[in-house]
Amino acid sequence: MNSDLWHQLLIGFCLMLVLEGIVPFLYPQRWRNLVHQLALVSNQGLRMTGFISMMAGVILLYIFN
Repeated sequence: MNSDLWHQLLIGFCLMLVLEGIVPFLYPQRWRNLVHQLALVSNQGLRMTGFISMMAGVILLYIFN
């Protein structure tokens, strides 16, 4: 059972890497511009965005699991 959990987490991590790499691979200049714009966002704004993203993930996991 514990081995199955680690296997599922590894699969999830690998899928996250694939999804995160799609935009920089297909649109490197747009990705560079986005990263530049993100550098201008305040720390509080980034924290709030991260928090909302985490909560959305937890809620979706709860719904689909």
